[in-house]
Amino acid sequence: MATDVTSKFQNPDFLPIAQPPDFHPQVVVSPSHDGLHFWQFMVAGSIAGSIEHMAMFPVDTVKTQMQALGSCPIKSVGIREALRSIMKTEGVKGLYRGIGAMGLGAGPAHAVYFSVYETSKKFLSRGNPNNSVAHAASGVMATVASDAVFTPMDMVKQRLQLSSSPYKGVGDCVRRVLKEEGFRAFYASYRTTVLMNAPFTAVHFATYEAAKKGLMEVSPENASDESWVVHATAGAAAGALAAALTTPLDVVKTQLQCQVSASLSI
Repeated sequence: MATDVTSKFQNPDFLPIAQPPDFHPQVVVSPSHDGLHFWQFMVAGSIAGSIEHMAMFPVDTVKTQMQALGSCPIKSVGIREALRSIMKTEGVKGLYRGIGAMGLGAGPAHAVYFSVYETSKKFLSRGNPNNSVAHAASGVMATVASDAVFTPMDMVKQRLQLSSSPYKGVGDCVRRVLKEEGFRAFYASYRTTVLMNAPFTAVHFATYEAAKKGLMEVSPENASDESWVVHATAGAAAGALAAALTTPLDVVKTQLQCQVSASLSI
């Protein structure tokens, strides 16, 4: 039985069909991630977090000495003066004092952070990838979990970063704190840390997702959810805004973590 194929295909001669002059193909950017598994989020987050903290550790040392009351010998809050003081008293190695504690804490903490964030976002978004409330809530949940992992090593790091630190290294600091102050000393700043990092993370991720979406809408023909330029630009904007809002609590956290160390050095 013959079949009339011309009834199914309106262009039986297979000639190219001309498009109207105002035709523009629609660019659809998938809001979903690339299908990473739970363990892959943990590994990726751990590597990214460790590299970030290690690269910025000298800046973190300067910040800690500026924030810790009386820790800087010349008692100045200026970046240049604090950096000059560290270089004069300890040299370049002074900028990296305590980096071992950072290495031990940053990897596990960021593994927990990103895995909890991605899992929570997937659950709370409920099919709506542009839900800013879900992004913010997921960030808060991730912060509470990761801070519980990172706070003990963060305290050790802060005390080792001080120019007046009485500790010889990570192991010595951990042993002496356990012996002289007890286990609770490792979590003395936990509540303040959560109070600081929870709004920081909420603002950071909500701003990050919104900025990323806005950047892709500005130039949809070049849009890509995996573009490093989009991630970097959105991340920089989000981090700057979140840091500006939470720096006062960061000062409180630093002084809580270093107060005993400062008293021992008098």
